[in-house]
Amino acid sequence: MFFSTRLPKSLEPNQFTKILEEKRATGAKILDLTQANPTTAGFAFGPAFPISPADEPAKGYEPSAQGLLATREAIGEYYLNNNHGRIDSDDLLLTASTSEAYSFLLKLLTDPGDEILIPAPSYPLFDFLATLENVRPSRYMLREDTAGHWRIDFTSLEGEISRLTRAIVVVNPNNPTGSYMTADELQRLSALCLTHDLALIVDEVFLDYKNPGSSATPISAIAGNTALTFTMSGLSKVLALPQVKLSWIHVNGPEPQKTMAKQRLEFIADTYLSVNSMIQHAAGALFSCQEGVQREILARIRTNETLLQSQTGLTPALREGGWYAILNLPETIGDEQCCLDLLRESAVLVHPGFFYDFVENNRIVVSLITPEEDFRLGLLLLQDYFNSQHRI
Repeated sequence: MFFSTRLPKSLEPNQFTKILEEKRATGAKILDLTQANPTTAGFAFGPAFPISPADEPAKGYEPSAQGLLATREAIGEYYLNNNHGRIDSDDLLLTASTSEAYSFLLKLLTDPGDEILIPAPSYPLFDFLATLENVRPSRYMLREDTAGHWRIDFTSLEGEISRLTRAIVVVNPNNPTGSYMTADELQRLSALCLTHDLALIVDEVFLDYKNPGSSATPISAIAGNTALTFTMSGLSKVLALPQVKLSWIHVNGPEPQKTMAKQRLEFIADTYLSVNSMIQHAAGALFSCQEGVQREILARIRTNETLLQSQTGLTPALREGGWYAILNLPETIGDEQCCLDLLRESAVLVHPGFFYDFVENNRIVVSLITPEEDFRLGLLLLQDYFNSQHRI
């Protein structure tokens, strides 16, 4: 056997992927209602990149494991300007992506065979990141309450804590449920971590994208210091610039654990030195584009959410933030069959709920940053499909 057992035994495409590849091979136009990449979603923004390889700041190379101080100060200003809180730039460490941030934290906190607790439903990336670090992901549940809010099931969470558990992962707001972590949940999570000697990892890449129609109050975990807390975000979502490759980890918590964690993270980062110097020098100027970028994205989200509510017979789940919508299917239609039928018959791409670990099999997920005309046409075809199933 030449390859690591950490990788999947088979990388053969599933039925869904095969249909998609066949459609693309014939030149069919795919109405992709799952678009997560803002650079392909038809937005008008596109600020000129403020640093080129010929500029003086980019010519030299002064490696810094923690990241350039000016860049970390610019990130601190971002938190302050957005009312997320005040942070010390010395508590930040830069990474190329939040995926890399997760890998650094798993290297910091776990040994092979250890466990981390991840939310369900949530984005499936965590399984791969954990497995590649020889760590076992274990799921705790989010539950939908009678008002439609998704909240942490603390009975489920506490039941998953074992002697091998090293950290609890929270996504704030969650993807795809769009639910923000509440102040009470943060307090309970911190207390649990303190009691069981665990770290809290909070992914806040969608923090800025609050639904203006929601009464939720977004809070950042950066102020959490009861337990060792790592808060992550990055320009991929904050500025809709996934290609820029700049993210960060904020470290907080009681001493001496906080200092020890920072020292060890810096050691790990010094081993890789992955963040591009030009990107770091450009960060301050890029942050100045935030208001215009996010205004355009939020306008797209509002338009598509209005279309969703007016053009289909489906009621989307309550969304506090983020840019995904969850649709509950009619009882007679399962999520997997719905997605396969839509792709095969209408070249419409949506995600099945099981992709995100929903327990129910009657949910699909769509992206609200999809270009408006594609979204409108996709919804019409989606409604036609539901009508045809009702007639059967």
